[in-house]
Amino acid sequence: MIQMKKSLNRKNFIINFFMKCGLLTSLIIVFACSKAIPKSESFQLLPSSSKIYFDSSYSFLKPNDLELAYSLSGDSLPILYSPLNKLKQSSNSLKAKLHFGISPKKNGKPESYQLQISDKKITINAQDKAGLFYAFVTLSQLTEDALEQKISLPKLDIIDEPKIAFRSIHIDVKHHREKEFYYYKLMDHLAQLKINGIILEIEDKLKYIRRPEVGSEDALSIEQWKAISEYAIKRNITISPLVQGLGHASYILKHEINKNLRDDPKSDWAFNPLDPKTYQLQFDLYLDAMEATPYGKYLHVGGDEVQTTGKNSGKSALELNLIWLNKVSAFAEKHNKTIIFWDDMLLKQADLMEPIYDLNMSLEKVDSIWKANEPKLNAFIESFPKNCVYMRWNYQKAESYGNGKAMDWFSNNGLKVMGATAGQTRWDLMPQKESNIDQIRIFAEQSINRNYNGLLLTLWDDNSPHFELFKRGIAAFAEYTWGGIQRDKSEFKLAFRHRTFGVNFKSEKYAFIDALDSPVGLWTNILIEEEGARQSLVHREDPRDHIIDLPDFSNKGAWSKKYSVRLRELTNQLESLNEVQNTLRQIKTKKPQNMYLIEIYEQVGILVKYNFNILNTLKAFDNAQSKEEEKRAIKEINVFIKKFKTLRQKFESVYSKTRILNKPKSYILDQDHHEHPANQTQNFDWQFIAELMFLEKVENHFQNERTIDQKKPIIPIDK
Repeated sequence: MIQMKKSLNRKNFIINFFMKCGLLTSLIIVFACSKAIPKSESFQLLPSSSKIYFDSSYSFLKPNDLELAYSLSGDSLPILYSPLNKLKQSSNSLKAKLHFGISPKKNGKPESYQLQISDKKITINAQDKAGLFYAFVTLSQLTEDALEQKISLPKLDIIDEPKIAFRSIHIDVKHHREKEFYYYKLMDHLAQLKINGIILEIEDKLKYIRRPEVGSEDALSIEQWKAISEYAIKRNITISPLVQGLGHASYILKHEINKNLRDDPKSDWAFNPLDPKTYQLQFDLYLDAMEATPYGKYLHVGGDEVQTTGKNSGKSALELNLIWLNKVSAFAEKHNKTIIFWDDMLLKQADLMEPIYDLNMSLEKVDSIWKANEPKLNAFIESFPKNCVYMRWNYQKAESYGNGKAMDWFSNNGLKVMGATAGQTRWDLMPQKESNIDQIRIFAEQSINRNYNGLLLTLWDDNSPHFELFKRGIAAFAEYTWGGIQRDKSEFKLAFRHRTFGVNFKSEKYAFIDALDSPVGLWTNILIEEEGARQSLVHREDPRDHIIDLPDFSNKGAWSKKYSVRLRELTNQLESLNEVQNTLRQIKTKKPQNMYLIEIYEQVGILVKYNFNILNTLKAFDNAQSKEEEKRAIKEINVFIKKFKTLRQKFESVYSKTRILNKPKSYILDQDHHEHPANQTQNFDWQFIAELMFLEKVENHFQNERTIDQKKPIIPIDK
């Protein structure tokens, strides 16, 4: 909520001047006064503050005036970010224009603070160290905006506190990891969004001491992850590990030494929960992971998407799941950790999943399903461990009545429950559906209204877009978990553009991310016959047979007719892509903040446009009315084939600035039960798998017709 203190009635003010002064003088003075009133839109905090009151005038403080700070309580300055990072602490209160201190209130909320900017002084009072840190984060944003616009700081009062206590994002490194320096930069970025937790899905990217076979050759050591954890905790971020256990265990069970622990000997997917050696191995992994993340409160053990038999023990999947959960929960309790557990299999095994994902199901129908099947859960209620947070994940239908009913069942039975939304699921190349902002907002609102103390933003590495592309979703999550449901989606997007690229880029004119949504969505399967096959191409028996057909030399026009729908859609989306590329060029010439993020979006657009353009060239060949037109189209096709190598090199050079693209040569690919593209090749071929197969098919097709010079295939797909 933004309120303006109005110390004068502007209408009466104007009338008085027109009566007492000449017209020109009055207009000059009125204009001057209007310029003196701060415009709240000039200052975009992200996330929003709980309450912010702008005064009717600017202060006399310029950004460069903030040189000295005096502590009212004897506390030290927190870690500071630009442009406040040159601020020095002073023992002289008179010289310092900024006074700060920690002064806890009896009923004050953790991480809360008050910030006041008056004519000549800034005062900060915080509830605790975290609140003090966040107060300076807020002041840094205000100062940055004033500096960029060459104006004074506004006079204002801010009263701020989080709406949700545990605001955690998920970092999933199972299929690749970033370069080590990137994690440090990421901690600083998240801290400035007031994110205070990370769930690190570490899988084989930790060099395990107790079970060395599990760690990948490119894994970070316990000491390296611990150093990152220490850097994070100084910025009020606790990192807790996620070590998949009962299922999603391929990274463990693919190794020969561990195959005897499989629930199904032919599958590396799940453990046998009745084998004591299962727990010896899992507990060893937990111990190493906890040493690497020593400040974490939680131990996330996964548990999703798995049904085990206990090697045909005769026990139900629900019973086996709870046997495993109780054992790992007891282990965590001994080590002062709280388990987090995905709740889906408990609900699925009790036949309660359908209402969660059906928005059209009536309330009466949902209630009837719960009435019939809730006893299946209640029969085991005494077996549900208390030292556990049951995490209700829902990425697309969080608003469903069934989803809320499932969460309420846990809380009504005295069990801790927390939600999980998503900023990235199975989207290729970049997060889509506007970074899933709507669903993030809905789940945050539900968590606030139900008074749950935490929410997780999952960022899955399954299809592995560049992590920088997750940042809008992360910002939306920060906005709605800290500031609550104040801004609508368009207001949030404006604030994101303002804070991410600079004050000059906040208008709709620069909304290029949304403009990429549809072209990228079309790109995903445009070279493939059936919807959704891109992610499984490598595993198909004859993968190249699933690539679209090519024009028939003896039946011209038939190809264009067959693919008329996608070609028509391609033409429409190509216009959007051209606009995006023009916008990106404009932004780059104006020296925005976060140029690297612009470069990544630029590469996304270039790859998508490449596919669209080569299909248009095939269309030109298919519709050629003369031999001359046909030759011209063939020549252009040949150019496109040669061009791809350069395109890929540039794409990889940009991405590899922060991420490791290739797996070690010694890496063992697992059985890939859920068909994660990023897990299908040793090198970065998986990102271009459809393009590589398509270009090989094009090359062979035209070679066979003796229209293109013979040359070696452009691909060997690295399996």
